Amino acid sequence: MKAVIPVAGMGARLRPHTHTQPKALVPVAGKAILGHIIERLQTTGITQFVFVVGYLGEKIMHYVQRKYPNIQAEFVVQQPREGLGHALWAARETFRNEDSVLIQLGDTIVDVDMQQLMQSEHTMLGVKMVKTPSMFGIADIDRFGFITKVVEKPKIPKSNFALVGLYKIAHPAKLAEALEYIIDHDIRTQNEHHLTDALMHMIETGEQMVPLTVDHWFDCGRKETLLQANATLLNRPEFKRADYPEFPNTIIIPPVSIGKGVQISNSIVGPNVAIGESAILNYTIVRNSIIGGYAELGYAVLEDSLVGSDSSLKGLSQRLNIGDSTEIDFSN
Repeated sequence: MKAVIPVAGMGARLRPHTHTQPKALVPVAGKAILGHIIERLQTTGITQFVFVVGYLGEKIMHYVQRKYPNIQAEFVVQQPREGLGHALWAARETFRNEDSVLIQLGDTIVDVDMQQLMQSEHTMLGVKMVKTPSMFGIADIDRFGFITKVVEKPKIPKSNFALVGLYKIAHPAKLAEALEYIIDHDIRTQNEHHLTDALMHMIETGEQMVPLTVDHWFDCGRKETLLQANATLLNRPEFKRADYPEFPNTIIIPPVSIGKGVQISNSIVGPNVAIGESAILNYTIVRNSIIGGYAELGYAVLEDSLVGSDSSLKGLSQRLNIGDSTEIDFSN
């Protein structure tokens, strides 16, 4: 099976961090979002990947080639960016002739029974019940367990099962034809070509689809869900049992992820903190936060914060959302 991962979005809701890097490369629990996705899919035996790139696409290409040289990676450029359906239409020839294809959005982390997903004879869509269904793509499910309708952000939802951005397509050729149909007929929702419109066309032409309920779902396109994903991943056993280096006059409260070359002194770190490589923390208290690589923090108290790579912060107690290459000094 081949996996297709659309990563062309600009990540406007994660600015300023996405001014300098694609949102799929924003770190969570010591690893880029995209890294978590690739490694999870590798555990199912997938070795062929297609990445649909756009905004800062060269950084995606460099990351994949450097971190995962052993996978078979193809890159397709989406230009212009006109929605998820358009992104997959641009990549359709890479999967049209496959026996099946798995699609996962590049800013989405999910916990799901991957074996059930892989072994289903039907097209299977990942879903989760939500309180505000009008904000998501929604699936209507009949009493026999089949999906009868999918619609993008309905004004009056008839279901509260949100599509989580994970799709196993049993007949890729039919998806390619459906994508061509919505592009050729200029079918748009909210002025974009959506995958939900192509999936609905497949349902209308006889494709059977079933839902797969996911355990955890994090749309990492917002600071709040990014920090939630960070905490959830850090609370897995490998982080709780980690042996941390000895840092002078420092207390580490697990779970914490600490990158290579990190220097910490006179600080309290944790719980639920991920620190990128070569960061420096001195006289700092931090919890429930992500600190980028090569960042430098001093005399600071941080909670529920994102601090970008190469940033400098001194003398502040606050909640922050600081982008890459930023310098803030409140110590004077």
